[in-house]
Amino acid sequence: MIYRILITTTVALLLFVSAASAQKAEVTISLNEPFFDALLDSVFQNYDAPEFSIAKAGSVEDVTNSAFSLFGFGGPSAETKPAYCSESVKILRENNGVRTAVRFRDGKVYVPLAFSGGYAPPFIGCVDFAGSAEANVDIEFDPQTQRLIGRAHVNTVNLNGTGGIGGTVIARMIQGSIDKKLNPIEILSLDKVSFGLPIPNTGTIKMKAVGVRPEIANGSVQIHITYEFLKG
Repeated sequence: MIYRILITTTVALLLFVSAASAQKAEVTISLNEPFFDALLDSVFQNYDAPEFSIAKAGSVEDVTNSAFSLFGFGGPSAETKPAYCSESVKILRENNGVRTAVRFRDGKVYVPLAFSGGYAPPFIGCVDFAGSAEANVDIEFDPQTQRLIGRAHVNTVNLNGTGGIGGTVIARMIQGSIDKKLNPIEILSLDKVSFGLPIPNTGTIKMKAVGVRPEIANGSVQIHITYEFLKG
């Protein structure tokens, strides 16, 4: 027991001396692709598939209204849309050989997405669709809110069995919904990774996160968190 207390006190004093002399230190958290695969497996196994509306995302109306305005007509009225159409996109674990995932390549974050959904073009009725998309996620640190955030951008959409026809419209609807409801995506908040380190018979050293720097490698992302040591 005395030996254990001696070791604990020695380690605590070393930490205290290191904190007093260095004042700052960096901690690195590494997240790889298998981690996100396991996370997504758990999400789809334990919860309903993520689904979000595209009806009010500012894209269905914009696309159809733009098409009508080219010919001098107004956009379609609400009465032309069937009430039963959900006008939503559901993210699937897999569809037509494409699995929803998070991939790190060439310094970028790629997110392949499998999905299905439906929307109501004017005078046609509810149209079901399914396919896959690829999005990029730009990661940046917002110093004002002290958050590491991501911004998703949908690049390409491929619809099953259509040769890509209609993909542009669907891409705009999905991007409009992401911009309105998801972007920016909070990845890490510095106040949630700051904590106190108790020093036996002395007090507490507060480890305050003061900066974060993401580094994307092939197959993983390293999040470097800079800590400042303060008297608690």
